[in-house]
Amino acid sequence: MALFCIRIAIIHIFLQLFLTPSDNYGFLRGVTSLGINYGQIGNNLPQPEKVLDLLSSLKLTKARIYDTNPQVLTAFANSNVELIVTVENQMLAVLMDPQQALQWVSNHIKPYFPATRITGIAVGNEVFTDSDTTLLASVVPAIVSIHGALAQLGLDTYIQVSTPNSLAVLAESYPPSAGSFKTEVSGIMSQYLQFLSSTKAPFWINAYPYFAYKDKPDEVPLDYVLFNPNAGMVDPYTKLHYDNMLYAQVDAVLFAIARMGFGGIEVGVSETGWPSKGDADEVGAIVDNAAAYNKNILRRQLKNEGTPLRPNMKLEVYLFALFNEDMKPGPTSERNYGLFQPDCTMVYNVGISALSSPSSTSTASISLTSSATKDTSMENLVYLQFMIFLTFHVFMRRAC
Repeated sequence: MALFCIRIAIIHIFLQLFLTPSDNYGFLRGVTSLGINYGQIGNNLPQPEKVLDLLSSLKLTKARIYDTNPQVLTAFANSNVELIVTVENQMLAVLMDPQQALQWVSNHIKPYFPATRITGIAVGNEVFTDSDTTLLASVVPAIVSIHGALAQLGLDTYIQVSTPNSLAVLAESYPPSAGSFKTEVSGIMSQYLQFLSSTKAPFWINAYPYFAYKDKPDEVPLDYVLFNPNAGMVDPYTKLHYDNMLYAQVDAVLFAIARMGFGGIEVGVSETGWPSKGDADEVGAIVDNAAAYNKNILRRQLKNEGTPLRPNMKLEVYLFALFNEDMKPGPTSERNYGLFQPDCTMVYNVGISALSSPSSTSTASISLTSSATKDTSMENLVYLQFMIFLTFHVFMRRAC
């Protein structure tokens, strides 16, 4: 009887992954556009006004910056571009203090909103896996303080607060159903997930299939990481089929969240990309691969795709990056993730004109939205029954 109750409890946890308040009546989330990371670590980058013109010509309506650069926030005012801004890691300890957080929001956010469409604040970047372990103790208090400051100023319903994580936060990621967080971060991760659950903010992940291929090119199929046609893999427990690594990585995060007892948290990709150039030991860092990876992501976005675990919840993806940044430290690849050179010419053609909407008047534009509403009540019922069956089957086998 006790074993039966445990099985039922596990099923309940995993059903939270699929039946969420935001997914009622069809599991379908609102259509969103592709985003791009606008880094500024370069001495030859265009002025923010010119960057806005470039984004507008591409019909990109979402961008993420790695600070709260007032020049960017001012230039992007009265545009249709939604911005996620970033609190630098070194500020986290200070912003644990609610009064300091209020002052920061008052100085860095309030003067620009709502003219500049700030929709998110990334509190730090990859803090859970940073070598400076003192940051880990600061991140959740800083997030809570910033959210409190937004609420005090009446901005919390417009601006979400979260923090991007490296995929290295996972202890297991293969197969996706084995996804779990590292034990050393589980305590603070639980606090963070509780915050996301209560505020409906997304869990952001920086996911780079390129690194998996670079490290094991003889074991990881190139077509699988590039979204090219391939046999893919089947998760042995869920029987879900994956034809690319990025979706498998995202679903591994979803399973890790569910294992912590949380459901209904959206997972988005805050960074993903492929370098067009690298050092001799950076296998796969070439133009052809970079073009294929980003072009294929664009095509998937046009289809309003979700991952195999959440097929009808469109996956939000921010490409890395807009420009090649010549002052970034590290190997050659770090300076060559951009879709564009600093002079706004393309590093390579990702098929922008081929992907443009037929009604578009600009040959350089891409349409990244859709009015697709393909769900039906019967499809939802079948999907739910299928997931209940799979979940029960998996955990019956594991428990026996």
